[in-house]
Formats: sequence, C-alpha cells, structure tokens
Amino acid sequence: MTSRIIKIGCGMLALAAVTLTAFFTAGSGKDLSHLVTNSVSHSICTAAFVSRIDPEQMFKEEQLPNMRSVGWAVRFHVDPDLHEVRATVLGMFAARAVYREGLGCVLVHGEEPVPDAGGFRDSPIASAFPESAVVEPKDPALRRALDAAFAEPNPATPRLTKAIVVLHDGQLIAERYAPGYGPETPIWGHSLSKSITNALIGILVHQGKLRLDQSAPITAWAAPNDSRHAITIDQLLRMDSGLPFDETDSVLNPMSRMFFLENDMARYAATVPLAYAPGTTWAYSNLSYVLLGRIAMNAAGAGDAVAAERFVRSQLFAPLGMRNALIETDLAGTPVGSSHVYASARDFAQFGQLYLDDGVADGQRILPEGWVAYSHSQTLSTGYGAGFWTNLVNEGKVPVWDAPWGLPQLPKDMFYARGALGQYIVIVPSERLVVVRLGVSIYGGTGVGDVVAQIIAALHQQPVTP
Repeated sequence: MTSRIIKIGCGMLALAAVTLTAFFTAGSGKDLSHLVTNSVSHSICTAAFVSRIDPEQMFKEEQLPNMRSVGWAVRFHVDPDLHEVRATVLGMFAARAVYREGLGCVLVHGEEPVPDAGGFRDSPIASAFPESAVVEPKDPALRRALDAAFAEPNPATPRLTKAIVVLHDGQLIAERYAPGYGPETPIWGHSLSKSITNALIGILVHQGKLRLDQSAPITAWAAPNDSRHAITIDQLLRMDSGLPFDETDSVLNPMSRMFFLENDMARYAATVPLAYAPGTTWAYSNLSYVLLGRIAMNAAGAGDAVAAERFVRSQLFAPLGMRNALIETDLAGTPVGSSHVYASARDFAQFGQLYLDDGVADGQRILPEGWVAYSHSQTLSTGYGAGFWTNLVNEGKVPVWDAPWGLPQLPKDMFYARGALGQYIVIVPSERLVVVRLGVSIYGGTGVGDVVAQIIAALHQQPVTP
C-alpha cells in the first residue's frame, strides 16, 4: 500500500488551500483539477500494476515536474487488494484508476461499476528473444554509445533514460536498463501507440475488412451533408483529415479533455468540428488515432475491451513475440490507439523489426505488401507519413511544437515512431538496424539521434557481437 502526503507549514498550507480552493471550484478550474487527479491516478496505477515500478519515483519523475504549483496538494493512495489508485487535490476532485488483468488501467469517473473488472487471462506469448540475461555488448564503441544514451549532461533537465535495445540484422546485440527496469518491464509507449494502430489497420486491410480509400465508418459523420463524411481512413492515418492540432501548450486542449475527462473517447473525438478542409493541412491528431482504434475494433468484430485485447494479442503481439505488451481501453471498451500501449523495450524493438522486414515476421506476412512503404511515405510537405515520422524533411519545424521533423544525423531512409517523454523506435533500413529508446524525459532533449549515429559508427568500425 502506497500513500503520498507532503507536509508543509500549516500557515502556508492554509493560505494556499484557500487560494487554490477558490480557483479549482470556479469555472475551468474544476476541469483542471479533475485533469490533475485523473492524470495522477492513471499514471500511478500503471506504474504500480502494469510496469511494476516504484509509484513514488514515477510521481516525482513524470507528474511532479508538470504541476509544480499544485504538486504539494496532490494525494494518492495505491490499494493493492482492490487494484486501484485514488488521487485528490486538497481532498477534493477525487479520481480513480482501476487495474484490470491483461487490460491495464482504466480511469473511472465516479463510483460506477467497471466493465470487465476481472480482466482476463490468456495463454502466455512466447518471447522472440531466448536470452533472459541482459545483453551487454563486448565492442567498446557500442558500449560507449549506450553510455551516451544514459548520460545526464545537464542535471537541471534530466533525460531519465530507462531502456535501450539495439537489433542488427534481426539479432539483439546490445541493451541496457535503468535500475528498477529490465527486459520484461512494460513501459508506457505514449504515441508509439499510433504506430501500433497503423499495424492494426494494416492487418485489417490485409484481411479485406478495411480499405484506405474508404470513408471512415463513424456514425456521427454518416450524414452526406456532414463536412466530415468524406474523411478517409488514409487521412486519419496521415493526420490531414481536417481535425485540429489537438496537442498544444494549452492544458485543456482536446487531447487532454479526451484522455482525462471522457468515458467514451471515440464518441468525444467524433464531436470535434473540423479546423481545415480534409486533405489540405497536416495537424497532429490524437483524436484521429482514437477514432482509428474504434474503427479497427468494429471491423474486427470486437465489442468490448476483452475482445479488443484478444484481437490485438492474436493478430499482432503473439506473432511478433511481444510477450509483455498490452493496449489499454477506455470505459467504453475502445482501445486508446493514440497513446496507451505498454510494452517492454524488447517488444517495441520486435515491432520495429516487423517494419524493417516489410511486414513479415517469422516467414508470415502480417501487413499487406507495400504497407511499410506507404507508412513512411510523405504526407503533404511534412516529415510525417501515416503513423510514422520520416527523415525526408530537414528544414522547418513541426507546427505548434517548434520541433524538428526528423533526425538529420541519420540516413535519409530512416523512419521512426515517436512518443511523449522521449519514446523512440528508430528504423534504419540501409543499416538493417532497429534502436528503441524509452525514458521519462519531461524536459525534451534525449540525444537519441546522436546515440543512433554512434551505434551506426560502431557497426561500421567492426563486426559487433553481443
């Protein structure tokens, strides 16, 4: 059982409590406070029950830096018997996240019963890697590259790298983990999940259940006079559907409202009006990938969270040997295809290998022929493809974020999955290389481009063996 209580001076506490209570109970302050407690309860739930790492450490590394002004007022409690976490601010705005076996954690807005509360158990997935021990490279140059990945050049803005895995020619040649993490630790992939969703759509296209050029089968958009009626699955994957850029500096942006304030994320996403004409403007879209998660599950005939998880496990995770992977759903049973996949670094590396091998795993075609090329083909004039980032644009910045499109230190054919807090799956076809970097890099810079460049240099220097 874990509880968090921060003690400060009683006078300061009383003054701050009066000020913050007035703010939190007025107008948008209510939404902000619920956003805080929901974010904390979900993060701590996944730390305690999915990743099985120290919840206190996760709070300090992931949550506290983003809420310095109110962090002292946040309380959370981990109940190992009920498999849930509750969080409050000043004793108010209670939030609850519940762990379900095999399904991860789900936010519950209130005390209503939790669908599929018992979760489910499935046959264990055989690992793609027979090695149980951590593979430390013997080559000094490769070891130095891993040293660079875990270095902390500026203590004021820690990178907090948690895992690095390197595959070359499909072989695990190097890996390293932070204390408390290891080859079996599922780590929150954040927007690496969008690339997983790309694969789920690809599987359903391969099965003839979806087409890229079809109008997105979303009931709320079905009326022919609806401006969203003609949006295609391709446009949702490419983020040029016309939906707004939803991950902005504003705390109450569409992404945060969807993740932390809604029981049915896909229903909410389907209500958001267009900001642009479809096919004309690229805008980063979590909304699109939550909708794609629902589209995929409808096409697969998966009507609830358990059926959704079984589909993903049987069609993707099991064939790739991703034994520690899961995708969380919301209360409505929709897989959160934008952001809620958890997997070990080895699992994510094996997923990257699928794309390096043109959608084939262990001799079995998982994705349609040409799907990988489609996935990293350019969208409009951007450095984005369809569920993956590319290295095709080295000028200009990503709109709103003011961040570079690619990793200019690396070959032009490189493409990659990228998630918040510095999650990366870097795929370099010309080098037959996959590098996964996972961490809790709140402050941005991870040095991942330089690290992969060092790994490539080490491979060119001499043959590398584990």
